[in-house]
Amino acid sequence: MKSHRRATSALLIGVTSIGIVGNSQAIERMKQHEQPNFVVVMCDDVSYDMFECYGNKRTKTPNIDRLAQQGVMFRTAWNSSLCSPARAEILTGNYATTTGFWSNGFSIPQKDGTDNLFHHYPAFSKVLNDNGYATAVAGKWHIGGSEYQYESIVGFDEYCMWEGVGEYHKITGQEKWDGGIEIPSLKQPKGSPDKTARYWHPCIIKNHEWVRTGPEDFGPDIFCDFICDFINRSAKNARPFLAYYPMTLPHGPYVEVPTRTSKGSNTPETDSAISNKQRFEEMINYIDILMGRILKQLEESRVVDNTIVIFTADNGTAVTAKSRGVERGVHIPLIVAGKSIQQRGITNEISDATDIFPTLLDFARVDVPRDCKLDGESLKPFLTGKTDSHKEVIHACIGTTQLLRTKEHLLEVVNPILGVPEGRFYYCGDNADGTKYVRAEDNTEYSEVYGKFRKILESKYIGLTEDHPVFKARRGMNWLKAYKRPKAVEKHLHNHKDYQVYDESLFD
Repeated sequence: MKSHRRATSALLIGVTSIGIVGNSQAIERMKQHEQPNFVVVMCDDVSYDMFECYGNKRTKTPNIDRLAQQGVMFRTAWNSSLCSPARAEILTGNYATTTGFWSNGFSIPQKDGTDNLFHHYPAFSKVLNDNGYATAVAGKWHIGGSEYQYESIVGFDEYCMWEGVGEYHKITGQEKWDGGIEIPSLKQPKGSPDKTARYWHPCIIKNHEWVRTGPEDFGPDIFCDFICDFINRSAKNARPFLAYYPMTLPHGPYVEVPTRTSKGSNTPETDSAISNKQRFEEMINYIDILMGRILKQLEESRVVDNTIVIFTADNGTAVTAKSRGVERGVHIPLIVAGKSIQQRGITNEISDATDIFPTLLDFARVDVPRDCKLDGESLKPFLTGKTDSHKEVIHACIGTTQLLRTKEHLLEVVNPILGVPEGRFYYCGDNADGTKYVRAEDNTEYSEVYGKFRKILESKYIGLTEDHPVFKARRGMNWLKAYKRPKAVEKHLHNHKDYQVYDESLFD
């Protein structure tokens, strides 16, 4: 297989404005099916403020910045703060209080006793596919215990995914993976299989076939090429499409990217001369390069004027935000641009990942299936300018913690299992980054909002307590034991030391 490495630079790739350029073929397609195409890109482990358009001065993200300028960029958007529940939330349009997917390795079994998420809560890919959309997914799946991306119940026609040794063995019959290793076996418990690389010399399965790669192949390039090829083929077929790209970038290890090397290492701590921080920032820059390729492909395939692009992330940056029950853990970038999207730029309206599912269906003019429950609300009225507001309250779940927010108020770390049943309540004003947050539990000026938050949690989003039956079973008991370890609790209930800018004290 030829290397997917390309000669790239951090310069802006020339793309025309999303939703502005027209051509006769695309217009004819619009008249034919009156349904937009969708490209949904979700980064892996990166906080909102790591991108230039959100104020970062060290990264260079011109393509993403242009999307933000041409469409809508939410200052405050949330998801869960860990991979598996975040991915379950965006695909189903439901919080963990509905689906039971609370954390990596921990979910409440469904009514049939399984973890078959999509048999009980349809994915947006399935609903769109059932209504005529060509669908594809590339990158990282990681919804532990649920169905795989290739199962018909999930609704993807095609896939190209980073996989582990187990899937590699299923496809090839080979017991040992001899490609890139992300974590050498000597660092893992004795007897554990090697962890295949997601970056250099990756393990990739594409449409039930193993993709042979070499040391000069960079996984994100392969995934991006797959997405671009799918876009081009779907455009030629004049069929509306959904391209879902849950990236592997910039999840650790923070490797050197193709703008710096032609044959990188998956163990950069020993093999790279530049700092971990610099590698991380260059990985974010590379996300932008990949976004530029996708936007250019939309233009070249003549579907740019009939495509909606959604750019987001699963959760905050590892170490400083990921897995924490504070706002920074769940605070993600969210940018929407494309057909019919009003050019608002940055907005103070709030949203969360559950809103993406109903938004896609609303734009596609597809009814929500009768038996499909959705916690989210469509953003279409706000994105198209029919209204200047979205919803009043957003919600997030992680571990057994819940959070709520309005534009001006925040309730975080609500967790009776960890001894914080009331959480911490703040008046935030017009701030969204933790600065100038004021504790407000005892402030009568904000008691009405605080009371409303408590009522929402008591009546609408029912949390978990330690007497839940799931914690009587061995799996739940083991998870809870690890979850309640003092160091884990301390991390979960507080910000990283570099982001402790407001009062985080815990009251009895």
